Amino acid sequence: MKLLVTSTARWKNSSRVFRALLLSPFFLLGSLLGLDTIFPPPLPAAHGFARVVADRHGKPLRFFADNRGIWRYPITRDEVSPRFIEALLTYEDRHFYQHPGINPLALVRAAGQYLRNGHVISGGSTLTMQVARLLDPHHRTLTGKTKQMLRALQLEWHFSKREILDLYLNLAPYGGNIEGVEAASRLYLRKSAADLTHAEAALLAVLPQAPSRLRPDRHPHRAQKARDKVLTRLQTYGVWSKDEIERAQLENVYAERLEFPQNAPHLSRRLVETISDKEVIHTTIDGNIQRGLEDYLRDHMESYPHKTSAAVVVLENSDLSVRAYLGASHFGDGRRYGYVDMGRAIRSPGSTLKPFLYGLAIDGDLIHSASLLSDAPRIYGDYRPENFHRGFSGPVSATAALQRSLNVPAVQLLEHYGPGRFAATLENAGLSLQFPSGGKPNLAMILGGVGARLDQLTGIYAALARGGLAAAPRYLPETPLRERHLMSPEAAWITFEMLASNRSGSRRWRNLVRQTKADIAWKTGTSYGYRDAWAIGVTPGYTVGVWIGRPDGTPLPGYYGSISATPLLNAVIAALPGNKQQRLARPESIAKIEICWPLGGQKSLTQAEHCHQERHAWLIHGRAPRTLPPKSEPLHAAQTYRFFINQQGLRVKPSCMDSSAEKRSIALWPKELESWLPANQTRAQQIPRTAPECNAPTATSGTPLKIVGAGNGNQYRPTGNNAPLPRLNLSAIGGQGKRYWFVNGEPKGETLGTQNLELSPQNGQHQIAVLDESGNLDRIEIYVGIND
Repeated sequence: MKLLVTSTARWKNSSRVFRALLLSPFFLLGSLLGLDTIFPPPLPAAHGFARVVADRHGKPLRFFADNRGIWRYPITRDEVSPRFIEALLTYEDRHFYQHPGINPLALVRAAGQYLRNGHVISGGSTLTMQVARLLDPHHRTLTGKTKQMLRALQLEWHFSKREILDLYLNLAPYGGNIEGVEAASRLYLRKSAADLTHAEAALLAVLPQAPSRLRPDRHPHRAQKARDKVLTRLQTYGVWSKDEIERAQLENVYAERLEFPQNAPHLSRRLVETISDKEVIHTTIDGNIQRGLEDYLRDHMESYPHKTSAAVVVLENSDLSVRAYLGASHFGDGRRYGYVDMGRAIRSPGSTLKPFLYGLAIDGDLIHSASLLSDAPRIYGDYRPENFHRGFSGPVSATAALQRSLNVPAVQLLEHYGPGRFAATLENAGLSLQFPSGGKPNLAMILGGVGARLDQLTGIYAALARGGLAAAPRYLPETPLRERHLMSPEAAWITFEMLASNRSGSRRWRNLVRQTKADIAWKTGTSYGYRDAWAIGVTPGYTVGVWIGRPDGTPLPGYYGSISATPLLNAVIAALPGNKQQRLARPESIAKIEICWPLGGQKSLTQAEHCHQERHAWLIHGRAPRTLPPKSEPLHAAQTYRFFINQQGLRVKPSCMDSSAEKRSIALWPKELESWLPANQTRAQQIPRTAPECNAPTATSGTPLKIVGAGNGNQYRPTGNNAPLPRLNLSAIGGQGKRYWFVNGEPKGETLGTQNLELSPQNGQHQIAVLDESGNLDRIEIYVGIND
């Protein structure tokens, strides 16, 4: 009976042990799962991400450290040279793909070496264990080593070998605040880790062992000795050939002093602030162009006055990719407001909007390239436009008016096209205009009375070489090209040709055209008070925008577009690749045809006696719009005037003429241009007097206007050596209503009737003009002072 009880007890104990043994794996697994939940792997996201803005080829433009100050360039196994992976695994962990995170044999070997020698001979850490230590640092104690091994097993549980290798590639220390093989390769070797030589791959494989002691920029001899140790092991295991090892050993270790790139700093900062889901932001910037222009711009602007900065935008016309973006000439220099991004600043565009007005007017059949425009005094209520360069030129072609950037013809053209329509068209094409104090589109906008951004302005200028299609500049490769219609391909080509045919540029500009043998259209602009100087150039391949001025808005007297911004534009275009011998194809619907002034029609369709002057114009499908009439005074327009004359050559009206009366017609010039015409082409000379007994309708408004008190061509000198310059007392006879006086294009006062206007002109040549309320105009040229 006692034996039975004993057997039963033993059976029960054995059953308990069996159940414990059976349940222990599940208990262990549950414990591990609980610990894994409580202590998850501390992945890098917990520390924030370092950010990199890279150019179109992947080269870093600017690094942004994470919240611990670490510089890193994220990369994957597939983006690293196979040579580096071979060197790394051979030297650090040959059985990486076989072990479960720890290598028992390596640990036993390392422990035995330690016991025999009293110090560490070789480590037993696997690559996974190194990743574990990088993610969760520990003390070099038995407890710390145990924790490291558990973390390694945890990593192997959660991640694939490829993912663990990617973690090492991005977290391995390389000295200072540099982590990851790509950042080290870029900063030490100035190249991608995808392009490493055998020697460079071995060097970067060993540096994480002692990153501070082996830094190649500080300790090249130590680094080379450690590298050669790696090369020896690679030869021992037959990973690389003997020839490859020998060539690698011949390479001296050389690394430049660490300098983190600061290229395209304004654009890089903007992209990092607006794009939060990418560690590496790839841009469309061409790093070679960007770096070259940054160096050139900094040197170029050294000769400019203090507080002056500059901005440059370079677009490739094919897809509006931004190849270079310079928001300031001296980034970080507070004396030049180097932190202000002037590529996006709202500034007055000066005359840079004019080409679009001319192109749109051509598209709308208001003008052609040689249309007659009037550069003469005009009054628009309280607004009196002046030319940047002094005086008025009288009759000018549309091409000449655009090339010389004359203000009055542009205002005349905008009056016909409509300020609101013009602003809306530009807005639709991608140029957001800002009007002062919430104002509305007006005539002053064409002369710079509005705000615009350099980057957007450059984007719509590209339409001149893109068949009239504008688009927003593209900074990222994935950004879609959203094209907007600005004008027809024909109008775009003619506008481009009008600008490209300008021969008034500097010798440097003419040399650029001669050297490149390319089509280059360009336009300058200067805002009121010399606050902004602009130059924008378009080639078949690129569009370049340049701005120079003071970011604080203070004037820069004497610095305007053609003398300050144009030289910089020349240099940028000359430095761009692929610009030589590029031509812009002319649409088949365009032809150069002779037209006649003053009416503006084709010569072949104009009576010979109406063709006072001949011009050549680019016409679309042969259409030749007539010369624009003044909006307010249609009788002053260029027109065909028909009348009858009797046998005495006097003008008669139809109701009192006899059978001998003859019908005549003449071509009249716009009334405001009469003072620039030959005497035989004026209205007074062309239109016969009226027969006394048969009054005919008048062809003019009011009596001719005449300046009194000075004569055309007169010279006025001081009466003695120290005498002051003479004063002039001028008045006007004839005409109607109020008289408006201009000296060198600048308004100088108003008079009524025969009232005098006293002027005190300075030494030099002067143009004096007077305009009455009916549009009658008289003009004289005088010289004041001692004639040299």
